[in-house]
This record gives sequence, C-alpha cells and structure tokens, in this order.
Amino acid sequence: MKKYSLVVCTSIVASIFMTSFLLTGCNDKASKKIGHETDSTVVEDVVPDTTIYGTCGEGTAMHSLELITDAGDTLQYMIGENENGEQDIQGGLLVGDRLAVIEGESLDGEKTAQKIINLTTLLGKWVSLDKNFEILEGGVVKSNVKAESNPWTNWKILNGQLVLNKDTFTIDKLGTDSLYLENRQGIFTYKRP
Repeated sequence: MKKYSLVVCTSIVASIFMTSFLLTGCNDKASKKIGHETDSTVVEDVVPDTTIYGTCGEGTAMHSLELITDAGDTLQYMIGENENGEQDIQGGLLVGDRLAVIEGESLDGEKTAQKIINLTTLLGKWVSLDKNFEILEGGVVKSNVKAESNPWTNWKILNGQLVLNKDTFTIDKLGTDSLYLENRQGIFTYKRP
C-alpha cells in the first residue's frame, strides 16, 4: 500500500510540474508574439493611407484636376498651392496617367488637391552614383546592382511620400528624366539611364 501511495503521489507531483511547465512555456510564446506585434514594420502598416488613387481625366486643366478613382468615381479638384504659391504636382498631368492625390483643405466647398504624384512618370529605371534600380507596377523594385548590400525590393506611396522598403522619402521633384528624393539623411538625385 505504501508503494502504491508513493507512486500516486509521485504521479500527482509530476503531473503538477508538467502542467506548470507547459503553462509557463505557453506564456513565454504568448509574450514573444505580443512583442512581435509591436515591431516597427507592423506599426507602419497600421498607419492609414489617405492617398486617393486614380487616372487623370480629360477634364483636367491648369488649375483643376479631374480624377477617375480606382473605384470608378469621378472627382473634381482645385489644385492647391503651397506657401510659395506653387502647385505641388510631381511628374506632370497627362490624361490617362495613373495618379496619387493627397487632398488638402476645401476652399469654398471645393475639394483641393494639395499634392499630386504621377505614378506613370515614377515608373521605370533610375540611376545615381551608387544605385541602379527600376520601379515597376505592383509595388516591385528591381535592383540592377548585384553587389548592393541592401537593395530596394518594394515601393508604395503612403500619405504623399514614397516608401522604398522601410526608407521613407519626400518627392521634391519628379520629371521625365530626373527624380529628387529627400529624407533626414539628405537629398538624393536620380536620373534616367
């Protein structure tokens, strides 16, 4: 009987120990998962994009923009000016080109386009002294420098800024043959090959 009681007690203690061990192991995994959810890449994806995407319509003029959105709506905008009295249109306005529009404050009840980025002009090959890459449709960037240690592989427009991998840039100038990007580290100049 003593042997039987000893075996039962040992089994109960072992069972309690294993249950405690398993619960502790699960708690550690849960805490790692919570820590991972606060990773900067996850937080970045939570930032809502206020950009409106569409195609430049035929009703576009010098101070107004007709945008046919991806949802099929036709929107009319007055093109806003910055503090220097200049319009922030990067890449030009050509009917049929794909655009990214950042809305500004309404003037007299009319919608205002504060910043316009011509995505059709942005696409293509760009080079500098240390970079040689191609911005493709669908958010893909193709690097043409094999020895590059950290090549850009994806892009998107987020609230009027160009995001290349995790690098965020303001587009200072976008023309048919030139691209000026700016961030905290400086201004970067690219041209067509």
